[in-house]
Amino acid sequence: MNQEVTDFIDALKEPWQGEQSKNLREVVHQAIPDVHERMQYKKPHFLKNGKYAAVISTSKDAVSFTIFNAVGLELPQGMFDGPPERKTLKLRKGETFDSSQLESLVSQAAGSL
Repeated sequence: MNQEVTDFIDALKEPWQGEQSKNLREVVHQAIPDVHERMQYKKPHFLKNGKYAAVISTSKDAVSFTIFNAVGLELPQGMFDGPPERKTLKLRKGETFDSSQLESLVSQAAGSL
């Protein structure tokens, strides 16, 4: 795990955002065992074989999680936004996600990277 990513998550002002970010990070690590983390554009990025697999970003009222290489994924209706090649899940305070479902989607998307 990259210390800069850990520091970013630990520094989030809203505790719920830190918790969501930690959970999303864990999903990525479960889905892509050999994932490489790095901070880029002030956001945690997750790479496989040098290619973007996922990114976590935060705003005032949300935590967003983007899956790259998403063309062909069977996504739950209304859960993700964005163009076919990258899909974003936006989580607000009190919202949850299905870790195993998200892990499966990340794993599928990263499978061809």
